Amino acid sequence: NAIRCDNGPEYISETIKDWAKEQQITLQYIQPGKPTQNAYVERFNRTVRHEWLDLNIFDSIEQAQELATQWLWTYNNERPHTAIGGVPPRQLLQAA
Repeated sequence: NAIRCDNGPEYISETIKDWAKEQQITLQYIQPGKPTQNAYVERFNRTVRHEWLDLNIFDSIEQAQELATQWLWTYNNERPHTAIGGVPPRQLLQAA
């Protein structure tokens, strides 16, 4: 098992490295300047920044978690995704 991740400072934490080792998971870092090696996550992260983080100011961790949960539900159930034909993932799943 492996997790491909960015090699930014948020992914060099000893805690993450220790957890991955305990779980027998290999951390595979993308090459610097090659976000296409992790394109789906990079695209999702961009969407999160533009559609959720940039639009909210949080007063607490709990509020951030609640707004994140609401946004993720909308993302998966209502928001059209161009990569899957302009429908929400839930609709595509139900059609399968």
